[in-house]
Amino acid sequence: MKIVDVLSAPLHPNPHGVNVSMIYDTKDAQAVHITLQPGEALKLHATPVDVFFYILEGRGIVEIGKEQEEVVANHLIESPARIPHRLLNKSDSVFRFLVVKTPRPENKTRVL
Repeated sequence: MKIVDVLSAPLHPNPHGVNVSMIYDTKDAQAVHITLQPGEALKLHATPVDVFFYILEGRGIVEIGKEQEEVVANHLIESPARIPHRLLNKSDSVFRFLVVKTPRPENKTRVL
């Protein structure tokens, strides 16, 4: 059995300049824990595989293609492969979420 303490997982370098931890990485899937502080945002990017976001804490904005919605804890959001997307924290508190990529991408994410 492997147990990961998500809040203590090492930070992973990323082009967004935010707190990202790779918490699950196998040949079949990846899971990433992201924390956005107030005012932080991911850069607009497109992943080569489908992803979903599961909101753990706080309130934020999810943009996928031309759609934009406010999301809160316990929301799950689907994002299709190759569609530009980003998440933003316009609140005054922490916004934490999981990103699950399946299947595990063979190509890198494109920052736009």
